[in-house]
Amino acid sequence: MLLKRIIPCLDIRDRRVTKGVRFQNNVVMGDPVELAAKYYSDGCDELVFYDITASAERRPIDINMVREVAKTVFIPFAVGGGIAGMNDMSEVLLAGAEKVSVNSLAVKNPAIIAEGARAFGSQCIVLGMDPIRVDDRKAFPSGYEVTVRGFRERTGLDALEWAKRAEQMGCGEIVVNSVDADGTRAGYEIGLTRMIAENVGIPVVASGGAGCPQHIAEAFTDGMADAAVIAGMIHTGEYTIRGIKEDLIAAGVPIRKTW
Repeated sequence: MLLKRIIPCLDIRDRRVTKGVRFQNNVVMGDPVELAAKYYSDGCDELVFYDITASAERRPIDINMVREVAKTVFIPFAVGGGIAGMNDMSEVLLAGAEKVSVNSLAVKNPAIIAEGARAFGSQCIVLGMDPIRVDDRKAFPSGYEVTVRGFRERTGLDALEWAKRAEQMGCGEIVVNSVDADGTRAGYEIGLTRMIAENVGIPVVASGGAGCPQHIAEAFTDGMADAAVIAGMIHTGEYTIRGIKEDLIAAGVPIRKTW
């Protein structure tokens, strides 16, 4: 049985980790390199860094930050936001990241998924999805529409169809970040996560809404997720990764003990 993964997410703006609700009213939480070191020491399985305004501002990601993180932690980490093409992918991977997350770029230029997979391997290409709940089931059979640029733009893409298409093009993992649940700490969008997981053959990561260990356990069991992204619940210090893992182990979730 594959072990489930816990992945702290660091949303970065102006070289600071921030956290808000649906990308609004963000509060500064700390330095990305320092927090990465803290979570690595506490036993996280992977990390993910999103420059949350790079795509909207149409600027490149902070590659120096990626290099600093790579010198500090010795676990896989993914980087997203501001990836504009193959050169950016290559630069991020050469700076020390194991994975590149594409979201807005993939919607604009879907061929980048296949190109990236051919050049670097499917395991390096992560599709980030920000689906929002919609009522128009005729246009969006899954009940969810994909958004981009930090939830600022609708795409007209059905979330499930987009996930299937991305898998066919070669992405190795899909992060499903619910717009409706993001930052609420009221729990993941379990139905959405499960729907994607049941219809693709690659790992699916639940994202958006984690507020307590029970939410994470539900994402792994009811949501069928392979990994779970967490943010606010650890940034505030209310929970620790070790404590979360201890709770999950007690609940019978197959997870790696890192202490």
